Amino acid sequence: MIKVGLTGGIGSGKSTVANFFKEHGVPVYFADIEAKKLMETSSRIKNKLIEAFGDQTYTNNTLNRAYLAKVIFNNKKKLAIINSIVHPEVDKHFANWVKQQNTPYCIQENAIIFENKKAANFDYIISVTAPLETRINRVISRDGATKEQVLARINNQWNETKKNELADFVIVNEQLSATKNQVKKIHNTLLNFAKKSNFS
Repeated sequence: MIKVGLTGGIGSGKSTVANFFKEHGVPVYFADIEAKKLMETSSRIKNKLIEAFGDQTYTNNTLNRAYLAKVIFNNKKKLAIINSIVHPEVDKHFANWVKQQNTPYCIQENAIIFENKKAANFDYIISVTAPLETRINRVISRDGATKEQVLARINNQWNETKKNELADFVIVNEQLSATKNQVKKIHNTLLNFAKKSNFS
């Protein structure tokens, strides 16, 4: 089965694009959602996080997100520790999920594929992009954040141009009808690639 990574900066509309692929019957693994679930359910993750950040990490067996957010605020070293605990478990979980799919290709939606040096895990990568102002406005209306807060989050991620240059496909997600057309085109291309790889 072909594995496709779907990435893009904050506010680019990755989830919208992922759901358009789902409309074509493509299974999508949302890495961020699954990571949050695993942080609640995996005893391996729980034990390692408590070891690294103390008993306050979980309250009544539930992840103390506010505490953890404070711990990693402006602290890249501590964020890297969390990532080193959570990401390998997500990778394992995704590998098991892939085995359960029965389609020509599947997708993992993940904002930081390039930043985490995970590109080699996928056969193809799709980058979702949108004009900066569009992205800022989307996040402001979605999260109730200020423009400054959104820009700070954008600046923490890779530049979109850099992602687009490394991706196999780029979707410009500004007008939904145009986005749907781009998704359909890429979907058909990936189906063809899958067919050829089965014959080779």
